[in-house]
Amino acid sequence: MDDRTRHSLPLVSVLMPVRNEEAYIEKSLGSVLHQDYPKDRVEIIVADGGSADRTREVIESMARGHGRVTILDNPGEIAPTGLNLAYAQAQGEILIRVDGHCEIAPDYISNCVRHLLEDGVDGVGGSCQTVGETAIARSIALASASKFGVGGSSFRTVSGRDMMVDTIPFPAYPRRTMEKAGAYDEEMVRDQDDEYNFRIRDQGGRLLLAADVTSIYYSRSSLRRLVKQYYQYGFWKVRVAQKHPSRMRLRHFVPSLLVLGLAGSAVSSLLWRTARVPLVFLLAAYSAANVAASVWLALRHGMEHLRALPPAFAAMHFGYGSGFLVGVFRFARRWRPSPAEGSGYSDRVQNR
Repeated sequence: MDDRTRHSLPLVSVLMPVRNEEAYIEKSLGSVLHQDYPKDRVEIIVADGGSADRTREVIESMARGHGRVTILDNPGEIAPTGLNLAYAQAQGEILIRVDGHCEIAPDYISNCVRHLLEDGVDGVGGSCQTVGETAIARSIALASASKFGVGGSSFRTVSGRDMMVDTIPFPAYPRRTMEKAGAYDEEMVRDQDDEYNFRIRDQGGRLLLAADVTSIYYSRSSLRRLVKQYYQYGFWKVRVAQKHPSRMRLRHFVPSLLVLGLAGSAVSSLLWRTARVPLVFLLAAYSAANVAASVWLALRHGMEHLRALPPAFAAMHFGYGSGFLVGVFRFARRWRPSPAEGSGYSDRVQNR
């Protein structure tokens, strides 16, 4: 590529909100530093949310010799405050979010830029391969990439084809898209990507899940952490539902309905013996479906996973369902638009 062609490419800003990612930040930031996109057309802005481990030290060490890496303090600690701070500093015509817990393919930026320039879309992302580094983590990764585990979440269950979707992971946006959509909603501790992508879709934007845009996400390494992760997903999905009700699908409500049905039947069975019938039926139906999905995955990927898959599925479903029900009560009086909606992004970041 000659100098003239290289300098005609759009400047890309990679925004990385991170916190306590010592175990993965070297892989994550390293994958951004080693992209095949011209290095002088990429800037990397890392917003560190007060990491208590060696995350900041690793970032600073890797940044030496790379003048294109900027490190910001993110006193808000969560991803949306970090993203807003990073965008306020960004100069790029195209903005790409990359998390500290993932690893993007070497051609990630190049393919994102090409799709945004040629396909007329407002955002692009790709399939995310979930992997584990221990035996239990590998089983959790299989559960997290299965339709029984996550329903119709396209970026986790679909690969090898282009399709228009409601939400994309580690998204790339033209600047015009973010200026129109506004700031990331700083209320959203979790699910901020869904909320932001749904906002873009509500404004008529088109989001592409591209076959040649790929990344790796490292799964949680224990059932306890998996339960906590999915509890938070369910809890904050309530706020997404309140802000974007038309984007919600049946799969978003199934885990909470399962938990509600089981809890209701269990309580009722203490008062009425006949209520034990629906309780036993629900438990038997879910257990049968769980075991069937686990056996099917184990037959395809190795029978060593059969022991961990059923509890992994249960951790995801009951964690998410419980979180969603708690969120329904917690946010019962908050059925109103997000403060971020309707306000210009430039106004928000410039007034900090």
